[in-house]
Amino acid sequence: MAIAPPKTHNSRRGEIIRFLIFRTIGNFLILFTIFGILATFGPALFYEAQYKVAQIFHIHYSVASTKEDGPSELGKLLVKMREEPQARESLLGSIMRGDTEKVLIPDSAKFSVVIPKIGANEKVQENVDPNNEEEYLRVLQGSVAHARGSAFPGLNGTTYLFAHSADSFWNVGRYNAVFYLLNKLEVGDGVTIFYNNERYEYLVKKTEIVSADDTHYMASNIGQGERIILQTCWPPGTAWKRLLVFAEPN
Repeated sequence: MAIAPPKTHNSRRGEIIRFLIFRTIGNFLILFTIFGILATFGPALFYEAQYKVAQIFHIHYSVASTKEDGPSELGKLLVKMREEPQARESLLGSIMRGDTEKVLIPDSAKFSVVIPKIGANEKVQENVDPNNEEEYLRVLQGSVAHARGSAFPGLNGTTYLFAHSADSFWNVGRYNAVFYLLNKLEVGDGVTIFYNNERYEYLVKKTEIVSADDTHYMASNIGQGERIILQTCWPPGTAWKRLLVFAEPN
């Protein structure tokens, strides 16, 4: 029976170095994985937590009224938003002040979407090509997108608004992240669209989950009834399917 020669100092040193290298690589991979998970799902979790906090403290959102003076009143509200930062006070600020009512002033009178139930208040970029990834990823870093080829509000057709760029963590932005909360919307919830200084009110009629390549709802369908469709990726943080919210004029 052969007896293994004793390990030399150099061989033991080599084993220690290899162990340290493998451990360092392993720790790096673990940290990178944790970072990827937090970066991918972090925005969705942030808005989910914010939604829960608003419920706990009974914070209710409402849309700024513009009925008295029409577009001119909307103009006054937008001026107020620019001149008085407190008009766009954060949720935490409202809680600290003890306010339970938070008024949402539209981001843009030209084109924006406001959803009181989930506290969403985002501007919309019109005529974005949903088939051009480079184009819509760029747009979704700064706004929600209106699908090119779909109708505009008030034209008796389908207005299609989307935010679905979260196929990887580096594509996640505030605008598509807040749309993750679309799953909170139920039949009868309100959605307000501001377009060209006009205000359009809608009520949610249904929700539907479709495959990622299902684009037939984007057709304008002019003359077939006014409605809006809001789209986000589903489940949150993936690009597997699409969650659609259908709403019709109130």
